[in-house]
Amino acid sequence: MRIYLQENTAAGRRKRFLVIGLALVAVISLIGSLGSYIYWQRLKDTPQYSLALLIDAAKRDDQNEIDELINIDNVVDDFLPQITVKAVEIYGRGLPPAIVGQLTKVAAPMMPAVKDRARAVLPGLIRERVERFGNVPFAAMVLGAGQYLDIKVSGDNAIVKSKLPEHPLELKMRRNGARWQIVGVRDEQLATDIAKKIGQEIISIAMGGINKTANQLGIGNLADLLRQAEELIK
Repeated sequence: MRIYLQENTAAGRRKRFLVIGLALVAVISLIGSLGSYIYWQRLKDTPQYSLALLIDAAKRDDQNEIDELINIDNVVDDFLPQITVKAVEIYGRGLPPAIVGQLTKVAAPMMPAVKDRARAVLPGLIRERVERFGNVPFAAMVLGAGQYLDIKVSGDNAIVKSKLPEHPLELKMRRNGARWQIVGVRDEQLATDIAKKIGQEIISIAMGGINKTANQLGIGNLADLLRQAEELIK
């Protein structure tokens, strides 16, 4: 009888240990799941989460989602100075800074035409850049963003740069409610291309096409602007 009771006591003890062990595993799993959920919810408030949404939208060709994540007006306004800098590098080489500054003022009426050109090509550029990360899974882009991107956040603004030489990317992002929007993009090659294109259209005036070029650029007083520029560099 005593042996039987001892065996029952040992079996009961093992059962209690098993129940306690299973309970601990369940509690730890629950805490881990809850922690993971809270962490993921916090990540939704980061630039990399919005960027992952943009990459996913580009893959699905969801234009409405893309438009919500890119503030194209801000992107264009931010990009114009890059075009101006490239134009000065290309066409103002050798001119005194004071003359370059005056020429920039003379050329101010051309800015709407330059802006229209930038507006036409920048959305495609951003989409092309982010689609290069399309092979990175959504969760990996959010959780492992540090492997692909250098993200510097300052308050409601962020600068995002690619760490992958084969995938160049530099974006400005700004918090917009629960998400982040792209409000700027840096691309020296595109800025150079637009500056050259506008310059070539103006240079074509010298070939006798002033009226045609003026109409293309939407500048009614283009001849007067050119005369002002000519006076400055005499």
